[in-house]
Amino acid sequence: MNRLALALAALSLPIPVAVSASNPDMTLEEGADRVLDHDKIAWDFVEGITTEVGPRQAGTEAEARGREWASNWMRANGFDSVAIEPFEMETWVPGDTHKAEILSPFAQPLVVQPLGGSASTGPEGITAEVVYFRTVDELRAAPDGSLKGKIAYISHSMTPTQDGSQYGFAGPARWVGSGIAASKGALATVIKSVGTDNHRNPHTGGAGFPDGVAPTPAGALPLPDAANLERMFERAGGKPITMKLTLTPKQLGTTMSGNVVGEIAGRDPSLPPVLVACHIDSWWNGTGAFDDGAGCGIVAAAALHVRHTGKPLRTIRVLMAGAEETGLWGSKAYSAAHIADPIAVGLESDFGADRIWQFQSNFREANPDLHAKIASSVARFGVSNSTMVANGGADINIARDQKTAIIDLQQDGTRYFDLHHTPDDTLDKIDPVQLRQNVAVWTQVVGILANEPGEILPKE
Repeated sequence: MNRLALALAALSLPIPVAVSASNPDMTLEEGADRVLDHDKIAWDFVEGITTEVGPRQAGTEAEARGREWASNWMRANGFDSVAIEPFEMETWVPGDTHKAEILSPFAQPLVVQPLGGSASTGPEGITAEVVYFRTVDELRAAPDGSLKGKIAYISHSMTPTQDGSQYGFAGPARWVGSGIAASKGALATVIKSVGTDNHRNPHTGGAGFPDGVAPTPAGALPLPDAANLERMFERAGGKPITMKLTLTPKQLGTTMSGNVVGEIAGRDPSLPPVLVACHIDSWWNGTGAFDDGAGCGIVAAAALHVRHTGKPLRTIRVLMAGAEETGLWGSKAYSAAHIADPIAVGLESDFGADRIWQFQSNFREANPDLHAKIASSVARFGVSNSTMVANGGADINIARDQKTAIIDLQQDGTRYFDLHHTPDDTLDKIDPVQLRQNVAVWTQVVGILANEPGEILPKE
């Protein structure tokens, strides 16, 4: 047996959670209300996968163990069908050496971790002057060639928000910053982590390089170290700041990943299913509890709880997508494989485990009665209605590709970016009470959708 087969053979099978049998006399509302105090399914999933598998870097042996664990868990907990749908992907891994050191004028080490897609400096590292950019727009304005032989440092001013909107404001520092710097000649890029905590935990995440621009080394500093570097620029009085940066990530080439798909069968298989999604992979530096083990536990638990109130009209399909973090590989592969198989509606949980506070759909005007019914049903859980148009999470590309119905159940993101893509993404950060509120809301919403006989998003 190869190493992967041995690892899978040694992995203990998940133990099914004791849950109530199907009770057709229990209304959906009663079932959802009961979840607030009694659900153990979502916690069982996220506790199990973070304990028995841990970090699940896309395309690696660890992600494969995560898929196997999740599929075993689904079978053990009574899903009617479970499958792993493999696909190929280009795989990047972080390597073993992540070091940053200011050599002058204020010599000291800094904490750093590579960004996804970063090139290697080689084990010897690189040494160069650092050029400070307060924003990505400042970097864009730098003359072509002006960063030749230098290291670009990019900052931002992200703050915590309930809706997570500051991620769109600060995210370009990571998403496009290193590519812009490389196009202007930079040897490497370091950024202020796209996050809101004050721990010495860098936030990793994918960095993009445009076509025709070769990837360069790219890393993230934790916020305290980024603030320290910025103070150095204030005190240096115009003298150059020199950094030695050592990052040794690797490109492994083509490897296998896969999507885990499980179903709760509906009474009428001719009706398009309700698709609920999450992603099974995580970055290497945390155990993937918030991002996105909790999301997978929430959607799987909701599907099971709906069935506890009686067999639904429509099939509920749970998609645990593979390889989301490094390029939405699983979402794209699922859509390509199933584009001809219509879904009724798509929903995703991928924003931690804190309480849901707002309901959004993309059919408020096209199907106002159904939108109003769902909004009214979740008000008792403290979830408000919204006029915002839902556009869905990263792992429901198929809903956008099919131009079908989408719902967003917005979670409180106030502390999400304290933990996002960091070593602090661990089980102890999950509040069980808030996790159960998520499952209750999802149970109510998915139950309504799965028993909706009409078209959820009428064609115009």
